[in-house]
Amino acid sequence: MNHNETKKSSLLGNLTVQILIAMFLGAGLGIFIHDNYDVEFAIKFSDNIKILATVFIRLVQMIIAPLVFTTLVVGIAKLGDIKTVGRIGGKALGWFFSASFISLLIGLFWVNILQPGVGLNLSNVDLSVAAEVTGNTKGFSAQNFIEHIIPKSIFEAMANNEILQIVIFSIFFGLAAASVGSFAKPVVNALDKTSHIILKMVNYVMKFAPLGVFGAIAGVFAIKNLNDLLITYVKFFSSFLVGIGSLWIFLIAVGFVFLGKRMKTLLNHIIGPVIIAFGTTSSEAVFPKLTEELERFGIKDKIVSFMLPLGYSFNLDGSMMYMTFASLFIAQAYGVHLDLGTQMTMLLVLMLTSKGIAGVPRASLVVVAATCGMFKIPIEGIALILPIDHFCDMFRSATNVLGNALATSVVGKWEGEETPVLKE
Repeated sequence: MNHNETKKSSLLGNLTVQILIAMFLGAGLGIFIHDNYDVEFAIKFSDNIKILATVFIRLVQMIIAPLVFTTLVVGIAKLGDIKTVGRIGGKALGWFFSASFISLLIGLFWVNILQPGVGLNLSNVDLSVAAEVTGNTKGFSAQNFIEHIIPKSIFEAMANNEILQIVIFSIFFGLAAASVGSFAKPVVNALDKTSHIILKMVNYVMKFAPLGVFGAIAGVFAIKNLNDLLITYVKFFSSFLVGIGSLWIFLIAVGFVFLGKRMKTLLNHIIGPVIIAFGTTSSEAVFPKLTEELERFGIKDKIVSFMLPLGYSFNLDGSMMYMTFASLFIAQAYGVHLDLGTQMTMLLVLMLTSKGIAGVPRASLVVVAATCGMFKIPIEGIALILPIDHFCDMFRSATNVLGNALATSVVGKWEGEETPVLKE
């Protein structure tokens, strides 16, 4: 490892330490405000301190659309033809659907074994807080699914950070550029240089990560009584942690099967993005940094730029595990019995309905609410999990990052597009 690579590793390590410190400081400040000031002040403090997280996430969102477009077009142009794109895309989707199915199955298994919803007291549940989420399920149909995937304007898609729509446009643009041949080289070269400039911007934006994590954590702890929440939801949250922990063990084990000892190196590269996703509850917030780290890990840029945008739309492993877990938890709480056949039908429904909701606010909850409605489970049951959902979302987001990093690395190895040499 040369001097520049050592310097990069040191910077990454320092950033990870800074983020961890920011998490503890944020939690400490939030708890202090919650315990020593009235509710009105705590809410105002939370709204103000969360501005730090908003600034960081908006800075990241600012560069996601141009990064996805430039890197994906260049990547596809380098892949060369429709046959190659189809081959890699087929492998990617095969992995994504397999991972989604297993994630859903893990959630279904543990919620049936541990039964966290059985015997729950529903008398103190505020059903009104579910209105915001359940309202988003109206019109949840095949029409909306298609509209969410196919862009009518690339500019509208970029303005709204609709990753999947940008991916669709970029695939067509990249294939067209590849088919034109040398005539398109100046455009492809310009986009290649642009992508490198945007990746340099990532380094500047990531300097705000500790502040963003600090603001997000402090804002949550200031308005939530963690002790009361954990006592009330100890069975639900502990059961959820068993499920998400099982999923992590499974993903890491699969990583060692396909990547061998290099899985340890991959984990070292993605620890920073995982912690940021955990602190901000946003896997989207680490998209640019994850792109950079996977390229440094040794996956060719054309594979990373093709796989990651698809993964963020189709491969949200942590969210998938939570969907079956939460849906059946609500059914248990209301005493709605679902036999195994019905549960497997629900799993297959979730496999499909969850694929078009990337970028939807509180997407997991929206899908859970829609699924509950389909299977005659009281949709207002969403109110049961809303108070603790933020903390579940921290683990979901971190798991999504791990799942996408693993998928990209394995497909890169399958394609022979992996090099053990770290990139400058």
